[in-house]
Amino acid sequence: MADPHIEQFRKDARKALDEERDIQEEVEAEERAFAKPPENKPMQAGARKYPEPPFPKQHLEKPGLEAEMELAPMYDAPFYKGSEKLQDKVALITGGDSGIGRSVAVLFAREGCDIVLAHLEENVDAEDTKAAIEKEGRRCVTISGDVAKAAFAKAAVDLAVAEFGKLDILVNNAAFQEHIPDITALTDEHFDRTIKTNLYGYFYMARAAAAVMQPGSAIINTGSITGIEGSKDLLDYSMTKGGIHAFTRALSGSLMPKGIRVNAVAPGPVWTPLNPADKQDPSQFGAHAKMKRPAQPEELAPAYVFLASPQTASYITGEILPVIGGY
Repeated sequence: MADPHIEQFRKDARKALDEERDIQEEVEAEERAFAKPPENKPMQAGARKYPEPPFPKQHLEKPGLEAEMELAPMYDAPFYKGSEKLQDKVALITGGDSGIGRSVAVLFAREGCDIVLAHLEENVDAEDTKAAIEKEGRRCVTISGDVAKAAFAKAAVDLAVAEFGKLDILVNNAAFQEHIPDITALTDEHFDRTIKTNLYGYFYMARAAAAVMQPGSAIINTGSITGIEGSKDLLDYSMTKGGIHAFTRALSGSLMPKGIRVNAVAPGPVWTPLNPADKQDPSQFGAHAKMKRPAQPEELAPAYVFLASPQTASYITGEILPVIGGY
């Protein structure tokens, strides 16, 4: 005996099919009406417009002076308003004379922080950054030296204590990088310089800082997208940045009993003196990022404020915060 519901099932099926085809036709009509070639423009989502490739074909002698760049990095974040997140704190920032370090120093000062600015030999940049910090109403002292030397790390920390009576925040930011076409082109001297600056420097500074820091203090390391994804042209640099990420995780556990938080920011491409002091032609720097442009230092600096402040990141330690412009 035939199921009396069969015919109804067939009607329901035809009705469902008709509805699906109607939806299909409507969607396809909408697609045809609004079909546009995808825009391939760099993404702009900030408070002001940021530079897009191509950039000047300028090559700088290392370490690279921000004062000599034809296209100056944007660091002062005029739309960023301070709210005392770091009021009366003291920070030591390595590589603080330019690039990310300069912007971090200025925003820290805007949040009420005094600064010890450690740099290599970029005296003009250091003085410019010092003036920008003082314009924010905070004090700044500078010290020049090689972060790869343990004695310099201790001297920088001692300077913070002598000038300001304490050290609350360490930002390990100094770095060395130089592209190479192949591993066979990476000399012992080149490899050694990268390892010494990027790993020894971070270790020495962290060790010296931890000896004087009190509970509630923070260490922030500058990692990199290369430490996450690697870069075939930056073998040694990628190795050190991956090491910095691991060091951050390990050190966070080591210093937790002392109440010291340790985190890292892992930037994508950022327009700083490091770039024209590395590449012979930086004109397309950042063009292959998802946003099709590099970040400017002021787009990174708020992440450091966030991780440094006990008001915003008291429950955050051991984290690697990527700021890479999308996936």
